[in-house]
Amino acid sequence: MDSNLKRSIILEHYQNPKNRGLVDDDSYIRVDTNNESCIDEIYLMVKIEDGKIKDARFDGEACAICTSSTSIMIDTIIGKTLKEAKTILENFNNMLDEKPYDESKLEEAIVYDDIYKQPSRKKCALLPWWGLEKIIKEDKNDNH
Repeated sequence: MDSNLKRSIILEHYQNPKNRGLVDDDSYIRVDTNNESCIDEIYLMVKIEDGKIKDARFDGEACAICTSSTSIMIDTIIGKTLKEAKTILENFNNMLDEKPYDESKLEEAIVYDDIYKQPSRKKCALLPWWGLEKIIKEDKNDNH
């Protein structure tokens, strides 16, 4: 993907993030994540029904990379099964760790394919995905 296109996708998701704003609904699993080395703090809420991600919301204060990564992640996982979300998560982690991955699974999250060149920004991109990982594990424990 062209670097200008990557930049414009990241900027669009930063300036106009999708699904921003938390809801008062106990049917969502909520996880709060933060990056101790900067200001990034993301509150993530995911609604899972019948093994599928029905909705996801977020709020918090974060840099452009973290905010856009959260928005793109949410856009990518809504409507997916937990198994599909886990596959996307694994491929995203592999991409950032410079391991083999299937780019066809990542949709717009592919815009971070060269973030490893900026190690200080890697955590920013990963923060919401760590939250998703916790939510997937939490849902399995609760057997929703």
